[in-house]
Amino acid sequence: MRVSGKVALISGGSGGIGAASAKLLAREGAAVVIADILVDQGKATEAQIAEAGGRVQFVSLDVTSEESWRWAVKNAVDNFGRLDIVVNSAGVVHRGGIEETTVEDWDRVMDVNVKGVFLGTRAAISDMRKAGGGSIINISSINGLVGSSTSGSSYHASKGAVRIFSKSVAIQYAKDNIRVNSVHPGYVDSPMTQAYHGIPEIRQERIAKTPIGRLGTTEDIALGILYLASDESSYVTGSELVIDGGMTAQ
Repeated sequence: MRVSGKVALISGGSGGIGAASAKLLAREGAAVVIADILVDQGKATEAQIAEAGGRVQFVSLDVTSEESWRWAVKNAVDNFGRLDIVVNSAGVVHRGGIEETTVEDWDRVMDVNVKGVFLGTRAAISDMRKAGGGSIINISSINGLVGSSTSGSSYHASKGAVRIFSKSVAIQYAKDNIRVNSVHPGYVDSPMTQAYHGIPEIRQERIAKTPIGRLGTTEDIALGILYLASDESSYVTGSELVIDGGMTAQ
């Protein structure tokens, strides 16, 4: 198994890409801590993994809270003995142009998507160093690489920040064998996009823009996360893993 003996903490792990990653990492041998503000959904995902024989724990986590992150990391180490992998996958989106974006809209997106990644990364460093290294995987987006007229400038700005933040931390902590990479999903069917992709013309437009000819699945992204979490990627840090069906290659 590709991550046997490792311990992973996944923010936003209750659903979407986070839940798909939690299930896959558990199947591949990791002990998984699902950390999310969505308690009922998180406990349901925890139960699914446990029923399949995985080692798992759910903890409540507000990614915008420094204290909440400290508690989540402490829980992971107290229960499973170490911390090897952090997947910062919690995120929100605001769709709207600059004139339709309030200061409150902007701050909410930045708090979750950028501050949450910063706090999650910082909270993990000490215990990863004690474990001899680790892998931090920050979920950005193709909207952190290219612009669009549909996702909202605040979302683009936040995901671009995640990309360059990951590179900076990767350089700082390479000496500690702590690798940091960003993942850039394309158009993926997930709880975040469900309503938007439920509009037929938007769904068809996005499929048409994707050379592979379909929308991505959360499992498509989880497979890339598994690679970055495993020792197979031991020479990969400060990089972007783009999983978008060829959309940004055009």
